[in-house]
Amino acid sequence: MAVRDGVRLVSIESEHRADELASRLHTEMPWMAPATEIIWYAMRRSVREGWPGLRLPPLLLDGPPGIGKSYWARRLGEVISAPTAVIEATGENASFGLVGSQRGWSGAQSGRVLETILQARVGNPVIVVDEVEKAGTPTSRNGHTFGLAEALLPLLEPMTAENWSCPYFRVKFDMSWVGWVLTSNTYRLLPEPLLSRCPPLRLRDLTQGELIGFIRREGKIQGLSEDVVEAIAEALGQASVGSGHLNLRTASRLLRWGADIENRPLRH
Repeated sequence: MAVRDGVRLVSIESEHRADELASRLHTEMPWMAPATEIIWYAMRRSVREGWPGLRLPPLLLDGPPGIGKSYWARRLGEVISAPTAVIEATGENASFGLVGSQRGWSGAQSGRVLETILQARVGNPVIVVDEVEKAGTPTSRNGHTFGLAEALLPLLEPMTAENWSCPYFRVKFDMSWVGWVLTSNTYRLLPEPLLSRCPPLRLRDLTQGELIGFIRREGKIQGLSEDVVEAIAEALGQASVGSGHLNLRTASRLLRWGADIENRPLRH
């Protein structure tokens, strides 16, 4: 692993390793192929050009709810062994939670991005901003507004990210290595400056077969019996396409139900 400015950078040791990692992501979530392909190319490029660490392009994953956009982003962090932080854009003062706030604001503190870097001592974590189009715009007591999109703009542009100034510490940090994954259900609600820095990648719904394959893989990982896994797969197989039940949220609920069934106490 390389070191830069006092923190470690996660790196990919070879193009062959990049192929393996991309293949793992694709096998688990084939419907996310457009996103996985971009990451694959970035991993190979970082090796080929001799970069000190892995630098990922910012991604805006736009698609129907429940297809696993944020799940894929978390798996990306796990697969490349990078620390990962998930920020819910719908949370109160999401922009301040992301980048921090100046001293003098109520509850002033440094943001999640810098906290993740300092805690893990890794300069290229994966930062997931979920449902970015639903972020509110906080207003200070003197009437100044500060939206999440505005906070993201200098961090998504490599040249400005290299000399990003933390509003809390008032010190410049190189944030150009951070890997950004934004998710949205409707990218058209986002401002043009954000879209120009992070073009939306439109993703499709899962097919029935893909969801059943996911259930079987996850069921095995969770240690569920074959009978329970196949019962869940059969239930999903009977759901009609477009019914609203063919998504990862439904699959996760069914897997939890299966785990509860297997772990319920025996009656005497």
